[in-house]
Amino acid sequence: MSTANVYGWGDDKGRTESIIGSWFAKGGHRRDKVVLATKVYGNMGPDGPAWPNHDKLSALNIRRAVDASLKRLGTDYIDVYQFHHIDRDTPFEEIWQAIDVLVQQGKILYAGSSNFPGYKIAQADETAARRGSYGLVSEQCLYNLYERRAEMEVIPAARDYGLGVIPWSPLHGGLLGGVIKKEVEGGRRASGRAADTLADPAARARLQSYEDLLDKHGLEPGEAALAWLLTRPGVTGPIVGPRTAGQLDSALRAVELELSEELLAGLDEVFPGPGPSPEAFAW
Repeated sequence: MSTANVYGWGDDKGRTESIIGSWFAKGGHRRDKVVLATKVYGNMGPDGPAWPNHDKLSALNIRRAVDASLKRLGTDYIDVYQFHHIDRDTPFEEIWQAIDVLVQQGKILYAGSSNFPGYKIAQADETAARRGSYGLVSEQCLYNLYERRAEMEVIPAARDYGLGVIPWSPLHGGLLGGVIKKEVEGGRRASGRAADTLADPAARARLQSYEDLLDKHGLEPGEAALAWLLTRPGVTGPIVGPRTAGQLDSALRAVELELSEELLAGLDEVFPGPGPSPEAFAW
């Protein structure tokens, strides 16, 4: 279960953590059955410029933020405490000092990163190694069939340093979930960034080719997109955000789905990756 302290946004910052805490409180050993991850970085005060140490990854903000998250979540520990973004102003020596204290106190078990470039993953773990700290255990990044730039640097760095990769937006805002088919059948229409993408004729043509390919193989687009991520080296599991029980069932079916080599090759033709690093950009 993955969340962040700022989720809820605006006046409702922290609301998502509070909802999870209320769910835990219903009993049935729910907390013991969940691997819980939350994030720190964003300003939890009023919108606008933050006071020093009220956002990002200073030791003081990390200490304050984890205590506030624990209270909202209704638990005494967090399994994976993630840095939501890089902090260009705080050295990793200070960050790991704060994390080590929290681990010793039993408030968190592990630390992870989110939206880190490859060089920051390396910098974080090299600093941890010099200190004798455990280092990062995971990287949560934007990664899916449509958006594969993470293959250039982020995923190679994560694999070399032993981090599990946790892709967010695995259906790229719904674009990989059969958005054109749903539009034609009169279902939910795309909005926001998805609608902007569909307005581009070239992008729409790629998505149509993608949906046609999966239709040929008798597969649902959303399930195939999730199953494709599960074939990727280093990926431990994509983050899904179902709105309905049916969408959850669909996501679970992806775990059992096996994609043929022919289909994988076809998906690479529709959505080619950047290629191996550094050959893809150096040669």
